[in-house]
Amino acid sequence: MIRAVNLHRSYNIGPKTVEVLHGLSLHVDRGEKVFLCGPSGAGKTTLMYTLAGLEVPQQGQVFIDGQDIYALTLRRRALFRNKTMGFIFQNYMLMPELTALENASLATAISGREATQRVVSLLERVGLADRLHHLPNELSGGEQQRVAIVRALAHDPSIIFADEPTGNLDSRNGAQILDLLFSLAEENHKTLVIVTHDTQVASRGDRVLTVRDGVVCD
Repeated sequence: MIRAVNLHRSYNIGPKTVEVLHGLSLHVDRGEKVFLCGPSGAGKTTLMYTLAGLEVPQQGQVFIDGQDIYALTLRRRALFRNKTMGFIFQNYMLMPELTALENASLATAISGREATQRVVSLLERVGLADRLHHLPNELSGGEQQRVAIVRALAHDPSIIFADEPTGNLDSRNGAQILDLLFSLAEENHKTLVIVTHDTQVASRGDRVLTVRDGVVCD
């Protein structure tokens, strides 16, 4: 499903070059729930963005279903990403002027799909049937993250990337969000790649990959 080969990524901070990914390789099988863990600054988010086609490596390849995504043009890569991937972020990343329904429908609009009924059904499935027309500032943190989960699933991608999806929630709401994400992913046969610093959360996955010194330790 996902295969990364010899990834290198570094950043210049003033006169200093910091290498974040150092010949990193990994694979994720279809339908797996994989957690990326490691200390702060280890490069977990950089790795996730590189796997998702958002952070171009200076060296190396990323294959999704056999497609070398960095061999594609920018436009074709964006189209491939919109068709194949969904994203969930720690800070929800909802548009403040849009309702829950409108926010959850953004990915389908970008991909050119008409999916209003699917979006409504998913919002009902996550317990937001009576919150469809509420703005983000009228929703709790847990409710906003549920909208974000629906947005990630609405266009029916095969892979969901999530960056600290429970990081802004208390333990009870975080556990509920993770239960919901796992349940929806399994029902819809999705592959999950989740960044977290919480080892207890990570223990619920099929596999934990620890990022350390620019490489992955299984």
